[in-house]
Amino acid sequence: MAVTVSFYPGGSLLDKNSTGFDWIKNFMSNLFEKKALNGAENSYRIYAIIGMAFHSVAYGLFFLNMSKKMSSASAATVLKIVGIANILFNFLIATHLHDLMITISSTLSLLGLYYITFYILKTKLQLLKFCCVICMLTFYYTLFLYGAGDWGLLAVMQKIALISSMLLILGLEYLTKKEDFKQIVPDTQNV
Repeated sequence: MAVTVSFYPGGSLLDKNSTGFDWIKNFMSNLFEKKALNGAENSYRIYAIIGMAFHSVAYGLFFLNMSKKMSSASAATVLKIVGIANILFNFLIATHLHDLMITISSTLSLLGLYYITFYILKTKLQLLKFCCVICMLTFYYTLFLYGAGDWGLLAVMQKIALISSMLLILGLEYLTKKEDFKQIVPDTQNV
């Protein structure tokens, strides 16, 4: 993605004649188009598509790996489904099905994040509890802006949501283990 951002010809929703990629005014999806918003050929879009493929696989693998840490079989199943489906639907964001895939992928990601947050809230991992809630709120607010059509603020929130979810994923991946999610079962007495 960094290569594509560096060589993006230009144009944004607010200024079609601008040059280069503006982190505040452009959307990441601008990088997937054959022609930039200013009409120039976007010859580096292939790098954006390759980056999206890696991003999609990484998100999918994250949910699959988190499913292995869950003590609840139903939560593990949901996370496996979300992981497998997200690999496909996240990648399709880079196609002409962008808007539909944003809806499907965001819904799946929020479902997976909801399950993870529910179980994180039962652990002693205070920092991750806070991070999960903040990430979910960021996601919801970004989707609200998308639905409301506030494109100016959405361009900024898109990057904030992306960064917060990547940081949360890194935290959940490297700061949790299967033992964190074991449920405390009270002692039972034999009758």
